[in-house]
Amino acid sequence: MEILWVLMALVMLGFVLLQISRRRRGAVGLVPPGHPDAADPANYGFAREEELDVRMPGPDQDLLDVLDLVQRTQDYRGAQQLLAGTEAKGERRWQRVQAFAGAASLELRQRPGGVEEAPGGQWLRVWRAEAPKDAGGAAVHAEFLVQQAWRTATPGTDDFRIIMEEAKAACGEAALLAPGDPVPYIVELSVARGLGYPREEFEQLWLKILDRAPNHMGAHLAALQYWCEKWHGSRDLAYSFAEAAAARAPQGSLLAAMPLFAVFEHLPEVNLVSGFYQSEVVTKAVHGALHAVHSARPDDPIQAHVRHLLIFFLVRSERWAEAMNQLTVIDGHVGALPWTLSADPAAEFAVYRALAVAGYEANGGSPATLPH
Repeated sequence: MEILWVLMALVMLGFVLLQISRRRRGAVGLVPPGHPDAADPANYGFAREEELDVRMPGPDQDLLDVLDLVQRTQDYRGAQQLLAGTEAKGERRWQRVQAFAGAASLELRQRPGGVEEAPGGQWLRVWRAEAPKDAGGAAVHAEFLVQQAWRTATPGTDDFRIIMEEAKAACGEAALLAPGDPVPYIVELSVARGLGYPREEFEQLWLKILDRAPNHMGAHLAALQYWCEKWHGSRDLAYSFAEAAAARAPQGSLLAAMPLFAVFEHLPEVNLVSGFYQSEVVTKAVHGALHAVHSARPDDPIQAHVRHLLIFFLVRSERWAEAMNQLTVIDGHVGALPWTLSADPAAEFAVYRALAVAGYEANGGSPATLPH
């Protein structure tokens, strides 16, 4: 009984110290809706949490329209036409391939099929059967298999390896159908990570991508995973890869933001360094990413990915006004890191958005002072 009282006393002491610490630092926290101190994101024209689109990082109305048509009619031809009209070496084609594959994979998960019901994603199987020489369909099928492996099996198991080997073969078939298209090789980067390609084999794959699209940001983000400490590299290798990409980035390229993604992939689980998010390594990476989005084309589809990650770091760094500036550009879509790592991406994004609003207002900001 004495031990129990001691434990209770320690808990209470810890709570009191935490409150004192917060008051001394002037920390901003969330309060319940309706509280007099609650900041309301709706005052800034932000979308309600239930309206946030978790499918994509930013707007692509053509893709949304076609996805809706394909899933409603189960006719693949809209997807086929959209991909055929999308620049092969551009970032948007890669994003659209991912989106179509993801839609088919989620359909199959929701409707696995049975005796009296066809499985979900049937339109992709029909696409491959009716147009086996279509490069877009082949690329979507390869990415579909990759997503199936990650969603339905555990890395290192026989089931995972079998699906990934099938995906590797599908990547090879897609590459033969479109020799100049980098997408099949970008899909294979995930296969390389999952199957643990030796470094020499991975680097050969990477050279094929560089030959076709040397400044492809999506490809660099996929390759970064391989070099991370949690997969087949280390913190130093990942940082070196990201910094080299940023150093050779042409004017207007979002490759300058690569170091921020490397930092994110190696965040300490327990932050023992005071002010880690104001540290030199984080500050430098954030400045590089801010410069990248400011100099990139407004219609660059990767820009939203960078802005989402910036919101995470700017809020953690208590740079409220800068976080609000990013929110005004990308609010409404949350299909990007870091939110997609959560079981509820919209809720995770909403928490950071509310913190940004609260911090902004605690420092004198208001809807009237926020530039749009």
